[in-house]
Amino acid sequence: MTDTPWWRGAVIYQIYPRSFLDTDGDGVGDLPGIIERLDYVAGLGVDAIWIAPFFRSPMADFGYDIADPCDVDPLFGTLADFDRLLREAHARGLKVMIDQVLSHTSAEHAWFGESRQSRDNPKADWYVWADAKEDGTPPNNWLSIFGGPAWRWEPRRGQYYLHNFLAAQPDLNFHNPEVRAAVLDNLRFWLDRGVDGFRLDSINFCFHDAQLRDNPAKPKAQRTGRGFSADNPYAFQYHYYNNTRPENLAFLGELRALMDRYPGIATLGEISSEDSLATMAEYTSGHRLHMGYSFELLTDDFSAAYIRDTVRAQEAKMAEGWPCWAISNHDVERVLSRWGNGDGSAAMANQLTALVCSLRGSVCVYQGEELGLTEAELPYEALRDPYGIAFWPEFKGRDGCRTPMPWNDGEHAGFSRATPWLPVPPEHRALDVARQQVDPASALNGYRRFVHWRRGQPALRSGAIRFLDTPEPVLAFVRELSGERVLVVFNLSAAPVEFALPLPGTLQPLQGHGLVAGTLDGERLRLPANGSLFARIG
Repeated sequence: MTDTPWWRGAVIYQIYPRSFLDTDGDGVGDLPGIIERLDYVAGLGVDAIWIAPFFRSPMADFGYDIADPCDVDPLFGTLADFDRLLREAHARGLKVMIDQVLSHTSAEHAWFGESRQSRDNPKADWYVWADAKEDGTPPNNWLSIFGGPAWRWEPRRGQYYLHNFLAAQPDLNFHNPEVRAAVLDNLRFWLDRGVDGFRLDSINFCFHDAQLRDNPAKPKAQRTGRGFSADNPYAFQYHYYNNTRPENLAFLGELRALMDRYPGIATLGEISSEDSLATMAEYTSGHRLHMGYSFELLTDDFSAAYIRDTVRAQEAKMAEGWPCWAISNHDVERVLSRWGNGDGSAAMANQLTALVCSLRGSVCVYQGEELGLTEAELPYEALRDPYGIAFWPEFKGRDGCRTPMPWNDGEHAGFSRATPWLPVPPEHRALDVARQQVDPASALNGYRRFVHWRRGQPALRSGAIRFLDTPEPVLAFVRELSGERVLVVFNLSAAPVEFALPLPGTLQPLQGHGLVAGTLDGERLRLPANGSLFARIG
């Protein structure tokens, strides 16, 4: 294990800084708030933190619209605060990964301010500009994920510019080598400060089709969403031309060459494409990204067959690369509401953590998963997410998973001394950190037990995976490393199950993981509701 890169099999804790801890009383979390809670994070047993954007931004998309990628927005603190955060995290053995948004900028970025002025300035070709059709309509039929056409008219140039997301997030022209060089320079800025890696937002969106060809229509029966819902018009097209272009592969090679100059760096690409599993495999092979993750387990389907088929498909396609799995993040409904129908029990919360942490690959866990938080139900007037405001009421946006962390029973659950940017839901107050710290049976203490226990299980961190064919609702697989084989079984239902294991050999149950445990009786396995079994195969 000593020669294994730190990121292989790592548990990476995602921090959404706006909602973690506010120290300056403005109702928004900040970098000093993260520093103040680093002991808490390190105590979870995780290997690294991933911090969502904290860069200068007008906050149209809450930080994913970046106006200056090499500075900290005053809302979150200063560069000195970030440097201190880095030192303090490293002192606790935590690696630090930061978000980077390469494909687009804020409309308030200095580059776009220059580019939009005319067709002949030094940065005229730094963004994706195109003439209108003869009738004045946009250049093609490309759509924005956030609703409507992906083109916005700019009167100063008399052209449209491309935005795959908000109109306030114009897309950079990666066909221009100056743009690629400038983007890599921005990454170098943070590498020189000592970060341990990057989570690369929407990494398959960097290049567009230079011919601006129309996307073909997608039949209704095939409209499924990954990061968007099936009734979003964005799902009505095959997105062959506005993202996941072949030119992106060469750029990923350039990016990796830069990373290789800095020892111990990890890159994690977020991928949402027509075949995300195939794109993950492609983007993590051939000396490109270190890891990739998709939305394939961020869906509503919680059947054993779906999870088994998804991971099997990934394994078949990813012969060379390394996956990273997530069942929650800042863009989707919290997993206990999505997969648990609102069941916020500690047993189910801990089982879901164990499930994702037992798959082959690395893992991203989202703040609040360790507390067993469910999705917050917010009224329309409390929404801040432009995505949810645009699609209300069919889609309520991402605010429900972004509400503040509940730390104690004080005002605003200890998150802030001012009114928070999003309200703390009453049901989260009963799950605050201080309350769970002293309860041995809490989701928080169960989370800690499992993650610390997993650290001592090399087969779970780095081993191969082979699934067993088991009936619903049972998910079973074997992890194997250097001759050691570990059987992993989960009952994904709220009712007990009993069945015969389709596996020869003697089994020695492993202890110490803290989950609701199943029992063996000869060749039969009994699993209680949300029960699990970890056993060494003799």
